[in-house]
Order: sequence, then structure tokens, then C-alpha cells
Amino acid sequence: MARAAHALLDGERVWLVDPFDDEAALSAAAGLGRPAGVLQLLDRHNRDCKQLAERFGVPLLRLPKRVPDAPFEVLPVLRRRWWREVALWWQQESTLVIAEAVGTAPAFALGRLAGINPMLRLMPPRRALSSHRPERLLVGHGDAIEAGAARALDDALEHARSDIPPLLLRAPTLLRGG
Repeated sequence: MARAAHALLDGERVWLVDPFDDEAALSAAAGLGRPAGVLQLLDRHNRDCKQLAERFGVPLLRLPKRVPDAPFEVLPVLRRRWWREVALWWQQESTLVIAEAVGTAPAFALGRLAGINPMLRLMPPRRALSSHRPERLLVGHGDAIEAGAARALDDALEHARSDIPPLLLRAPTLLRGG
């Protein structure tokens, strides 16, 4: 599964979102500014969050309710026993950062710009995902959508259930990485 992590820059401060230990990406992020914190947006997206927070000497904020002194707000996405997830809404940048409920990788998108996580298609978190109209969408699996993200998100929600049969038909290919 294609993984993505993000570095959110505000002035001189950089927040690392669901990072993993990739030296090239971490060097690029460090070149942007001073690390301010590591954010883990999904309960099971441990990745390398703890180790990187320790390495950079910054706090690890796991499923935060808020991020002190940050330019973005935390949005609850899912609060189920088996799935807890928050997202970040950066109004000034018209950017939504979401770890797992939405992705652009082929297993999510199925030929669209974005799609709902296959495990959430029957009951997608519509209220949480449609509460903001982002221009940009940063996801935990797949490429970012740099423009028109609100339309892509609407399309993903609209087809969450109707895309289940094509998802099932393509599952063997997707599982092989095709």
C-alpha cells in the first residue's frame, strides 16, 4: 500500500504528520524549518512516530483533540472501538489532512481522484468528511490532491457504496500491487 506522510510548514515551524523513517523525506522536512511536533492521526498508524519525536526532541501528539499554537484545527473523523481517527483542517491553506478514511492510492480511488477506505465503504464518516470544502487534500495513502479536493471528496463519498462491487472484482489485482 502506498504510504504518504506530510510536513506542514507554518513560518519556521514544521509538524510531521504520520511520519515514517525515510531519510530523504526527513532531510527535506528538516530543511523547511524547526520541527514543532509529530502528529499521529490514526490509532494504529504508529509508523515511526514515537522514534522520530524522540529523535527531534518534540512532542508526540497521538490522536490529539487539539494542537497547541498550531495554524490548523483537529477534526474528529471516527471514534469506534476498532477505528479511531482524527484529521487536520487548515483553513488558511484550505487543506484537509486525513490519514486513512480517504486515500488516493488505487485500492481507495478505483480510478477516481480519491476514494473511501475499503473497510469504511458501507458506513463512511460522511458528516466528518463533508464538513469542510478543501482545495487541497493530503492523505496517508497515495498522492496529494493539490486542487479541486472538495469535488474529489464529494465524488468519493457519493460512490463509496456503489464502488464496492468493482472493488471486490479488482481485489486480487490490488492485493498484488497492480
